[in-house]
Amino acid sequence: MQRKVFIGARIFDGERFHDDKVLVVAGGRVERIASAGYHPAGETVVLDGGVLCAGFVDAQVNGGGGRMLNDEPSVESMYMIADGHRPYGTTALLPTLITDTASATLSAIEAAKHAVETNRGVGGLHLEGPHLAPARKGAHLAELMRPVEDKDVEAFISARQSIGTLLVTIAAEQVTAGQVRKLNEAGVIVSIGHSDCSSEAAEALFDAGARGVTHLFNAMSQMGHRTPGLVGAALDHPSVWCGIIADGHHVDPKALRVALRSKRGEGKLFFVTDAMSLVGSELNSFTLNGRTVRREKGGFCSKLVLADGTLAGSDVDMASAIRYGVTYLDLTLAEALRMATIYPARFLRLHDRGSLLPGARADLVHMSDAVDIRRTWIGGE
Repeated sequence: MQRKVFIGARIFDGERFHDDKVLVVAGGRVERIASAGYHPAGETVVLDGGVLCAGFVDAQVNGGGGRMLNDEPSVESMYMIADGHRPYGTTALLPTLITDTASATLSAIEAAKHAVETNRGVGGLHLEGPHLAPARKGAHLAELMRPVEDKDVEAFISARQSIGTLLVTIAAEQVTAGQVRKLNEAGVIVSIGHSDCSSEAAEALFDAGARGVTHLFNAMSQMGHRTPGLVGAALDHPSVWCGIIADGHHVDPKALRVALRSKRGEGKLFFVTDAMSLVGSELNSFTLNGRTVRREKGGFCSKLVLADGTLAGSDVDMASAIRYGVTYLDLTLAEALRMATIYPARFLRLHDRGSLLPGARADLVHMSDAVDIRRTWIGGE
């Protein structure tokens, strides 16, 4: 079996750093982290310092490389999006379809069935809508939103069986605890989002099996001292995972620092980009459901807005989110890396990604100490 031995960089295995070690890869998977003197037969990959870690995992990517999944829910679009994010260290992502027609949803499901079978960085599918609450629509089209029906539950379960990893964002107002329980038991990952629900309504769905909350703080009921809302329920529930958009526009860093300190349950917050098509492209605007979204420069990174100023996804990449976490959120580099690797992998149940433990896929990223991406590998290639 052909081996590759990576030398010359600090190794972060998903939990901790290893100095003066080498990473051994065989058959596209991690074989071991060994002492610097270990030299099995095979190719030696010499790295010039910096950090070698697992490739980043992004649970929410609407677009990249100049393409939105909603524009053309196809295998080619999913590959373009994955390719657009790979220079920023992301080696596994969930292309995300925001609220759209039934035919677009079906096309995205069919495309994902094929895209996950190849070694191109597509780890599953995220359906963010149409089962959202118009009161918290954000940039989604309220006229397409509707409650979950039993036929939708069956369609999600069937899709999950074919795709492997299916994440669905649903508003608490649009689903029952029984439907959530059935989806969870079938392996569909349910995340509550775009919801104006009470904390009690959210807790009932968490107890029924809802696993996460989509982009914490954004498009949801906020935390008050007598009405904790979805934000309060998410931070208080020990088993609930929360994606956060760390771009300096979606959430004030003070709120994110409070969330990081207060979340019950260790390691339950992770980075998502919620990126749109402009990441990995030179474009400055695009069309979303017939509306122009423009890039406005300024701040830590650019922001994307509709004509009325509504935020429409983000212009951040995962490497930038890590840098933001270290610079503005008081995170150590190790914790920021966990929030881009092993935490989202655990949330998505991608058990062989997000770490460099023996048996994990050799999805790797080499970066400078300042988190500038130098090279990536998928399956050791």
